[in-house]
Amino acid sequence: MMKARFEAVLFDLDGTLLDTAPDFTTATNILLRQKKLPQIKEQDIRTLISDGSAGIISKLFAMNSSNPQYEKIRHELLDLYSRHLADQTLPFKGLVELLKKLDVHDIPWGIVTNKPEIYTNSILEKLDLASYPKVVVCPDHVRFTKPNPEPIILACNKLGIKPENTVYIGDHIRDIQAGANAGAITIAAAYGYIEKYDDISKWHANFIANQPEDLLKLIFP
Repeated sequence: MMKARFEAVLFDLDGTLLDTAPDFTTATNILLRQKKLPQIKEQDIRTLISDGSAGIISKLFAMNSSNPQYEKIRHELLDLYSRHLADQTLPFKGLVELLKKLDVHDIPWGIVTNKPEIYTNSILEKLDLASYPKVVVCPDHVRFTKPNPEPIILACNKLGIKPENTVYIGDHIRDIQAGANAGAITIAAAYGYIEKYDDISKWHANFIANQPEDLLKLIFP
């Protein structure tokens, strides 16, 4: 029987487990139309998603939280996103197969994300992942978010599995830092929402998955 490298598998959500870019694009373009601003292509928004609504607003509206209009626009974007967050979002290719295999081998899997609980839970309720995570850790559950190790450690504690026997998979350097800081094994999802200038080799992940399908081979060598 094929044996897994790890006792538990934890995923980042956006750009790692799920391809959420199409729905972020929909919500953002509705808002841009309302503001009479140019539309954005999905390929361009992918590099902004890792920084959430703050990253999108900073880039497309050229403002930060010190701007009096910032919170108003951010809430408008999040409201639009909440209406469209499961229209086109899907697991990356091969991920459902991986989740099924984890279940067959009784290996618990979970999600550790910087996405707020209200959006994370709504997506999970609407998608058919063929398996449900044993643990979900969002910013609502911790004092410090990634790259702080607290979310990874909390997830491992809830699973009853030591971080050193757990793998954390993510598509941002903060994911790899959080996993490493917690003492977990890390996999960099190079297929995710990576900035053009990012050199993934400098993240010092234990492994790199260039395609989503690579994860199956890395977890079940």
